Amino acid sequence: MATLTNRDIVRVLVLVVAFLGTISGRVDAEMAALVPKPMKGEFAHGAVTLNDSTRIIHEGDATKTEAEMLATLLRPATGLPLKVEPMPSPAGKLGNVIVLTIDSALGRDLGNEGYRLEVPTTPIIRIAAAAPAGLFYGGQTLRQLLPSAIFDATKQSGVKWEVPCCRIEDKPRFPWRGLLLDEGRHFFGMKFVEHYIDLLAAHKLNVLHWHLTEDQGWRIEIKKYPKLTEIGSWRDQTEGDGKRYGGFHTQNEIREVVAYAAARHVTIVPEIEMPGHSLGALTAYPQFSCTGGPFKVRTRWGVEDDVYCAGNDATFDFVGDILDEVLTLFPSTFIHIGGDECPKTRWKTCPKCQARIKAEGLKNEHELQSYFIRRIEDRLGAKGRRLIGWDEILEGGLPPRATVMSWRGMGGATAAAQSGHDYVATPTSHCYLDFPLKTIGVEKAYSFEPIPTTLTTLQQAHCLGVQGNMWTERTPTAADIDRQTWPRLCALAEVGWTPKELRNPSDFQTRLESHIRRLQKMGVKIKVPGKTN
Repeated sequence: MATLTNRDIVRVLVLVVAFLGTISGRVDAEMAALVPKPMKGEFAHGAVTLNDSTRIIHEGDATKTEAEMLATLLRPATGLPLKVEPMPSPAGKLGNVIVLTIDSALGRDLGNEGYRLEVPTTPIIRIAAAAPAGLFYGGQTLRQLLPSAIFDATKQSGVKWEVPCCRIEDKPRFPWRGLLLDEGRHFFGMKFVEHYIDLLAAHKLNVLHWHLTEDQGWRIEIKKYPKLTEIGSWRDQTEGDGKRYGGFHTQNEIREVVAYAAARHVTIVPEIEMPGHSLGALTAYPQFSCTGGPFKVRTRWGVEDDVYCAGNDATFDFVGDILDEVLTLFPSTFIHIGGDECPKTRWKTCPKCQARIKAEGLKNEHELQSYFIRRIEDRLGAKGRRLIGWDEILEGGLPPRATVMSWRGMGGATAAAQSGHDYVATPTSHCYLDFPLKTIGVEKAYSFEPIPTTLTTLQQAHCLGVQGNMWTERTPTAADIDRQTWPRLCALAEVGWTPKELRNPSDFQTRLESHIRRLQKMGVKIKVPGKTN
């Protein structure tokens, strides 16, 4: 046998170091593929492999539900049984397991949505959090650490279900991380909405802003006013196509969707438009307009002059009754009432509206809108809910407890915060997903900063978060919505979750290349960045 010289030994060591560096690069690549990027993560050599004996262990009722949800998410692609079992007492040797633990002490640093994920070289994966939401998000990260085939809906053969060894501590930057889905213009149905809830949850987005009423259609069943859906949900045609169009969600369907979302830690915030964008309702009940109608559900896009009559007390009874039924369906703290793009044309010539302006000592029709919004806020506040509206609710004076959704730039956000009101940032410049990709590309969406530099530290605390808006005038099919929404919503998800100082555009683009495979596995008709729209 030949004797190794010192030079040979050095050469062997160089090769070993190079090999280990390659492994390290692979580990780093696993970390690089996480979207949104975690707050803190350390990766090590080695991996834990899920197999037929892997169990998911919970430690009581608080973790059992999340353990079952995690098993539901992992079983289809793996085909593994992944039995959900309580922690044995005494624990003893657990074997190949995923353990979910509630640790209230983590709440101090990570909050209720944060988590700690540990994958040591022993076959025990641990997810700990202060609350169930954190366990759920830890599970979402675990999914992304597995091969992208985990996002397939059917069993995948020949895949080694390895999780790289790591320790991740993570929490969101903002409490509101959302997407608006507009069904007022085009109706997509319950299963589509549930599919999008799955997509939101996979990206650690936690709000679905559900736009349910419009000039072009009313999409929610209201028992007290059946003509809202019998008449108001249907339009004769769309932009001259000659095809009757409509649809709506029954209250039972809405309850199912709300429960589906809650199980995935997504809150549904319903939007019931008022006082404008209300022709769908006024076609069914014209007596609550300024002129008395008759009307037809709008067949073209744009803004309608006919709005709710702000001088008629019966109008407030009508919209109040609607909101009362809405509150029984949606447990969300926030209820969105629109408040945007309300023409004052009818109010200026309506005797009742002009009498209201005089009786209330209002200066003009803008203050009349503020009066309208304040009355609705009072009704919602009496039921323990919070009103949120588009930034036009600032005009004429902001109601005392209102939250502003700033869409016409960030001026509304600044004004709200400086007056002591919360806001959600969703400006057309970065967050409108219905805009062409050449106008708002992935890079531009990723560059968005929801907190203006002009705000003081105290005022910055009024930023609840960020939201992408998917308006559907020009997206009549599910594939259209996918093409517009993804991957730009991935960018906004990271804006809402990841600390500002950790965001890096080139790093994000690298991770996005891997992440797009996951989206495709989830059935998204993805628009690949860099290609012509």
